Amino acid sequence: MAQKASINSSSRQASPLSGAVALVTGGNRGIGRAIALRLAKLGAGVAICGRDPQALAATETQLKNSGSPILSQIADVSRSAEVTTLVDKTQATLGPISILVNNAGISLFGPAHEKTEADWDRVLDTNLKSVFLVSRAVAPTMIQRGSGDMINISSLAGRNAFAGGGIYCASKWGLLGLSACMAEDLREHGIRVSVICPGSVATGFSTRGSKDPAKLLAPDDVAHAVEMIVTQGPQSFLSEIHLRPVRKP
Repeated sequence: MAQKASINSSSRQASPLSGAVALVTGGNRGIGRAIALRLAKLGAGVAICGRDPQALAATETQLKNSGSPILSQIADVSRSAEVTTLVDKTQATLGPISILVNNAGISLFGPAHEKTEADWDRVLDTNLKSVFLVSRAVAPTMIQRGSGDMINISSLAGRNAFAGGGIYCASKWGLLGLSACMAEDLREHGIRVSVICPGSVATGFSTRGSKDPAKLLAPDDVAHAVEMIVTQGPQSFLSEIHLRPVRKP
């Protein structure tokens, strides 16, 4: 009996998210892919979405090596109908979503007065509206279950102004405000809403200026922060994490 208990304990430690279902938006590349791979390694069933079929297929292949249940879906999370389809298919295939990572995002830099209305809509729809839409679609199931983690990937640009950052910073400052209010709205339902604010990360994501890649954060650094959040004890939550490289790039 003692040996069986030891085996079960060891199994839980190896797969702390066994039975959990995670949805990672923009999970087909960069930070989102690193997060999806980390959650699958921890034992969660993982659904990813993106708009690039080739990147989505490549990441799906990587995820399947984890042995966890996997779903990939082409979706534009700035469109309400596509969000509904994504969430419904995820829950029908993998089960109720217990972890939501709102990671989908784009960058666009330059003086705000030189940008177009279409530029504004594209950035705000992707970086902010999508979080509203996906969180709204996932919340009812989490409320019904009385638990869940919502993790919004923001940026230190949501705390710091800089020349040429008008539209991008607006989206990330807005995301911090939305996240803080969502946390207050949902905490009484046992749902934890957290936000991660990384500095510059070495991905294909467009950044401003030239920076030394060796001094940038890695996507796995953000994935580690997500792991910290979802494995936190049930009586507390990490509400906001600022993630910086040790040396300034």
